[in-house]
Amino acid sequence: MEKANCEEPLGEEPPPPGQNRPSIWQRVGEAEWNDWRWQLRHRLTTIDELRQVLKLTPEEEQGILARKRMRFAITPHFASLMDPNDPQCPIRRQVVPTIHELEGSDQDFIDPLREEAQSPVPGLVHRYPDRVLLLVTDSCASYCRHCTRRRMVGERLETMSRERLDEALAYIAHTPAVRDVLVSGGDPLLLPDDVIEYILKGLRRIPHVEILRIGTRVPVYLPQRITPKLVGMLRRYHPLWINIHFNHPKEIIPETRWSCEMLADAGIPLGSQTVLLAGINDCPNVMKKLLQELLKIRVRPYYIYQCDLVKGTAHFRTPVSVGLEIMEALRGHTSGLAIPTFVVDAPGGGGKVPIMPQYLISQSPEKVVVRNYQGLICAYNQPTNYKGHRAEECPYCIAARERNEGVAQLLQSEAVILAPPVPGRGGTRALSESYVSKHIQRTERVPVR
Repeated sequence: MEKANCEEPLGEEPPPPGQNRPSIWQRVGEAEWNDWRWQLRHRLTTIDELRQVLKLTPEEEQGILARKRMRFAITPHFASLMDPNDPQCPIRRQVVPTIHELEGSDQDFIDPLREEAQSPVPGLVHRYPDRVLLLVTDSCASYCRHCTRRRMVGERLETMSRERLDEALAYIAHTPAVRDVLVSGGDPLLLPDDVIEYILKGLRRIPHVEILRIGTRVPVYLPQRITPKLVGMLRRYHPLWINIHFNHPKEIIPETRWSCEMLADAGIPLGSQTVLLAGINDCPNVMKKLLQELLKIRVRPYYIYQCDLVKGTAHFRTPVSVGLEIMEALRGHTSGLAIPTFVVDAPGGGGKVPIMPQYLISQSPEKVVVRNYQGLICAYNQPTNYKGHRAEECPYCIAARERNEGVAQLLQSEAVILAPPVPGRGGTRALSESYVSKHIQRTERVPVR
């Protein structure tokens, strides 16, 4: 493992290889095991290799041998966490294909979030006003069976070419509203250090880009990739944030802890994104344990996602009520730092919609009635002498007025109704009272044929 020098973040040496590794890797030396390139070269990618590690079930064997399923690959590191005899192992179920991936559902979509429809240039998704998603590779260290982008991830094993990357950078540079860029894929941290730096340096040269983010699962699937050299390069591009995909407390082992602590020591804020998965983490106690363990390694829980309506993942989905039950079990029962936002990523490209238990029971101009996590009902008296914010005198409101969309348009203009998006243009339209009386009310009198 590389040693840190005075210009790179200092950190302890990684922990020794696990003692419970499958027999096929028992003789692998510490240097090899901690080499991320060795890990990638020795991923499990065939049924014969998996049989050396797991006692496969018929459903798993059929899923592995089936055509038209997403690619699978499992790093030795992550494979060493799987229970070889338990097909319900939460680690194993995340990465081993089953025949259930081929089961169809009328509710499923190939691209449930309509990312391709919101892509102004190849590899870039612009859904929200001030931020974009940059998809720089379709490769991952291991492949989640619940992947939202299974239409593309693992298909060609390609990295975005310099020409396409420059085209995406040019779009961002010519779109001043963009202040936040999330670099994702696939997993961008699988790219060579110099390619990652080319991307970050290109984004940092754009004056209006304030925040850089990286979405990754490398600290879980391939913690050996977090080297002092990589972290030393990343720290040069602050403010830089990293969001890590964690699903279960069993993923947090010494190697993962070491990689996260090295990133945190370099001043990189870490967040977690978790997908709610049936039979894996759809338990309030499992989820609470995961979130509490994340805080201990300086990873702030950020989102719990309702599993998307993507083809091949129906067997992973839970009712939304399960997520609400989990949120009820978190609020008041653990630190607020450990409580993420539960969201449904709205099908059709509607974006993330927060879902939470109802704590506000009633309200009037004089008081609001709320309940706490125990069910205790309390009244809060409203102020009697509140003088409202004067938006017409606020420089921030004046500057933002033309850029706001959605409900914010109703709050900060004379608009009284939001109309559906114009086909092919996206966004909502805030309509004034005069427009409504002239157009909307007239159409309501047209007889239905």
